[in-house]
Amino acid sequence: MGICAGRSEAVARHCAPHPSMTIISTMRYRFGLAAVLLVLAIVLRLAPVALGGEPERVSFLSADEKTMLVGYLFAPPDGAKRPAPAVVMLHGRAGPYSSLAHGVYTAATLTHRHQNWGQLWASRGYFALMVDSFGPRGYPAGFAAGTYDSRPLEINEVTVRPLDAYGGLRYLRSRSDIDGDRIGLQGWSNGGSTVLATMAEGASGGLDGFRAALALYPGCLLQHRYEAGYRPYAPVRIFIGTADEEVSPKICMNFADKATALGSDVMLTIYPDATHDFDDPGKKFQRLAANREAADDTRARAVAFFAAELGR
Repeated sequence: MGICAGRSEAVARHCAPHPSMTIISTMRYRFGLAAVLLVLAIVLRLAPVALGGEPERVSFLSADEKTMLVGYLFAPPDGAKRPAPAVVMLHGRAGPYSSLAHGVYTAATLTHRHQNWGQLWASRGYFALMVDSFGPRGYPAGFAAGTYDSRPLEINEVTVRPLDAYGGLRYLRSRSDIDGDRIGLQGWSNGGSTVLATMAEGASGGLDGFRAALALYPGCLLQHRYEAGYRPYAPVRIFIGTADEEVSPKICMNFADKATALGSDVMLTIYPDATHDFDDPGKKFQRLAANREAADDTRARAVAFFAAELGR
């Protein structure tokens, strides 16, 4: 498969040890944490997470101090402990809305992937804020694959979108029902790249930043800004498949390797044969066993990671 990594809970054959990564083997899990994650993945797949209601549409200012953003806030059930932890969520290049939105951009037309993740966090006692970076800037339908070089600078994932993440963080901290010291960050694809840029040492502008972050299948090149090595100010977990057709797992492997060499708390999990968008619930993606396994394992690891880092 071309990419191997060590320090693994699941043992992969013919792989040399590699301190920054976990590889999920096609073999069955063995013992310890792997078994716990497998059970948790099964529970998350079987347990309903829908809370019976759309997220609340909210508005807040980006940290660019000029763009009024739209967000969709998923809330934990009535009676859940307050103040609660929270997660800021960042969409990928296609934007937060379904391709079937047909010009109607509301909470009801968020993609099923984003709705499912928002409901998952809410069901576990978190607030979850999906930030729309593209719609307020005139690109609600997002961008097609292969259009990176022609995308406008005002939606750049390294220089602009991190300001949206911090705008979301600032908004959540303004609410009395949210614990401002326990807020995590999650992003997909282009939004995953934004997560990495957002978490870089110094990116928070001296403010208290996010406690932890998840990046699903990000582009890890980041405009060559971290070729000497990446230092996040809080723990970061990256998830990617070896069959990703949009971004390079090899670049992410090198990225994580250099970060770990600097002592950074970065871990890359690589899924054999999983594609880009492996957690998209659509049949096109979930008909592949590798994607289903990657999606289940990522959910389990994400839940365990945020529970440890955010205290839920």
